[in-house]
Amino acid sequence: MNSNRVSIVAIPDVALSTLSGIYDVLNAFAMLSTYDEAIPKTSPFQVEIVAPTRGVMTTASGLPLNAHRAIAEVDSTDIVIVPSVMVQHGVWQTGRYPEVVQWLLAMQAQGATLCSACSGVLLLAETGLLNGKEATMHWAYASTFKQNFPNVRLCLEKVLVIAGEHDQFVMSGVSASWHDLVLYLVARHVGPTAAQAMAKFFALQWHRDGQAPYLVFDLPMDHEDAAIREAQIWLAEHFAIAAPIMEVVKQSGIPERSFKRRFSKATGYSPIAYIQHLRIKDAKRRLERTNASIDQISWRVGYEDAASFRRLFKRITGITPGDYRCKFSAPPFAQPHK
Repeated sequence: MNSNRVSIVAIPDVALSTLSGIYDVLNAFAMLSTYDEAIPKTSPFQVEIVAPTRGVMTTASGLPLNAHRAIAEVDSTDIVIVPSVMVQHGVWQTGRYPEVVQWLLAMQAQGATLCSACSGVLLLAETGLLNGKEATMHWAYASTFKQNFPNVRLCLEKVLVIAGEHDQFVMSGVSASWHDLVLYLVARHVGPTAAQAMAKFFALQWHRDGQAPYLVFDLPMDHEDAAIREAQIWLAEHFAIAAPIMEVVKQSGIPERSFKRRFSKATGYSPIAYIQHLRIKDAKRRLERTNASIDQISWRVGYEDAASFRRLFKRITGITPGDYRCKFSAPPFAQPHK
């Protein structure tokens, strides 16, 4: 079996937990081969941490990390992984790591697969190689990504995106979806049985429901239409009332057709879609934090017909309200003692 050279990129913004998780799993083959015959005894990956400079650096959390080599010392590699990054106020400033961007371009030109975990795609996108392609990442950084890289099609509902004519770009979404990235790489280069065995040993998860259940509706307020912004503020408090669109139009004093046109232009959502997302956002919080029944929650967020609520919830989140509650509510042992 050929050994794939893997370069995990470390920059001062890097999240150490994601980097170390990926590093540990890809380095564990020899140790785990005694537990499952599907795991090869000889490691299929040669993994090293590379950075702008060799040696100890401080990561985003303040913890130190030792980079094995400087990127200038790496002439070629097979797989590059940019782990999660943490940036102040969630705003990515381009142009801070030009030497890393140029190195990524050089590695890809030689045939390397470029991967990112979570927000690491922010650095990967600076190469321009993702323009016109799909990508995914952590939803919390979507706004800064769209502002910096408008030519990349961001698909936040997808937990893993494989793009390029030769599948040369691989990106995973929210934080723990590095599991999906590393399992995909094992399946691709070793085989699905080995990936299954690694998942079982480390309790790694394939996030088969996608990323939609994890998304938080981000109120699009960064526009210039003051009247629509006021309408959004009003809807945030009154979305559960009967006929909210009729009432918000009346509150605005704008003719209905003009209001709907301006609302869609300013927010990217039709008024009805916007209200649906507000209602589902509130329903998700109630499912996570209360013991109210699904029928009760349906009524409280504005739906008298619980069946319609269930259909809408699944359409937006990808799972049923009951499955959402099982996935995100605290288990009994984490509840406060009575």
